[in-house]
Amino acid sequence: MIRFAIPDDATRICAIYNHFVQHTAITFEEQPVPPETMRRRILEITAALPWLVWEKEGELQGFCHASKWKARSAYRYSVESTIYLHPESTRRGIGTQLYGALLDDLRGKGLHVVMGGIALPNQGSVALHEKLGFRNVAHFKQVGWKFNGWIDVGYWQLFL
Repeated sequence: MIRFAIPDDATRICAIYNHFVQHTAITFEEQPVPPETMRRRILEITAALPWLVWEKEGELQGFCHASKWKARSAYRYSVESTIYLHPESTRRGIGTQLYGALLDDLRGKGLHVVMGGIALPNQGSVALHEKLGFRNVAHFKQVGWKFNGWIDVGYWQLFL
């Protein structure tokens, strides 16, 4: 079931997200996010934009949300999106459905562009974005440092 996230989801969202923080370069955060910090993020984002979760039998399988692309007012019709799935929930169509629901919600809000930033390499995320119609528009080399190595970031863009 796809539903809107609530602040009480923070601990379960952290359980998914912190796996990526601690074990991958997919996110550039380097320290696990405590539930109270995640709770604040949920409240801040959901004040204006959607944050969705996929829940099955009381267990969160993944989450996605949109956030402001940039702070200046001229960017108000552009957002950045993110999605994380529990490692055991990949390749089951959950990401496509969850991300698709987010994009539908954003279209309903009259937004114009969604940007997806992807730490590279990440074939799964690239494939998901391209399946949903995103196109690669940028590749920044060695912009992140994590796990004693430089990491590239690509940006994929979708016009809503």
